Amino acid sequence: MPKAAAVMRLPELLAGAASLVALAMTVPAHAQQEDEQLWLQANVHVPLDDNTRVTLEQITRFSDRMDGVYTTEYGALFGQKVTKGLEFGFGYRHVSFYNGNRNRDEDRFRQQLVGNYGRFSFRLRLDERFHPEGDEIGFRIRPLVRYNLPVNKKGLALFVSHESFYLPNATRWGQKRGYERMRNLVGFVVPISAKTSADIAYLNQYRLGRDGARAQMDHALSVQLTINLGAKRKRDIHPGD
Repeated sequence: MPKAAAVMRLPELLAGAASLVALAMTVPAHAQQEDEQLWLQANVHVPLDDNTRVTLEQITRFSDRMDGVYTTEYGALFGQKVTKGLEFGFGYRHVSFYNGNRNRDEDRFRQQLVGNYGRFSFRLRLDERFHPEGDEIGFRIRPLVRYNLPVNKKGLALFVSHESFYLPNATRWGQKRGYERMRNLVGFVVPISAKTSADIAYLNQYRLGRDGARAQMDHALSVQLTINLGAKRKRDIHPGD
């Protein structure tokens, strides 16, 4: 696509991202609670060979309503390229909660398929949640789609993404079956070096109100640093957390 045409599409992409957020905002303000947050994430891709890599991840999230850090996550993900543009991965995360977040710490295993086709990328992830208050496993299905629009030849790009969370089962320790939340992002991929880039974005997370609980909307500044130790020229686009 010519550079001029790409620039002309910026308003269309921004309008599309705004419409996703507007869908979540159809709930009256008095019926939902809102929060301002900061999400930080660091990813390090370590290549084992041309088709295999390990990704180390660390996440910290801050909340105004919960008085500071409310979640941290530490994990690792093993990825294997199965075809051109398609990667299968599996991994583990330990999730801890703090301050106003009264949830118990939990362990999560996950499997995922990640695909890249031109400017589009997708991820289909399955989570298994292990909770200390019960022996049942809570499953989560998380489809994500993302569009990247290059802005210049140095690697700067605009992106928009949407992720849905569907919980196929309920547990006695608290997981409720059904569509739980959505995450929408709009932001920029900022190149730092040949091996390092940062996704800086506005993140809107909307949790549906279910079983008498109030709906919640989170407005977050999301900063995600990705270091790809195997990168040469082409920068790797990390699909998200």
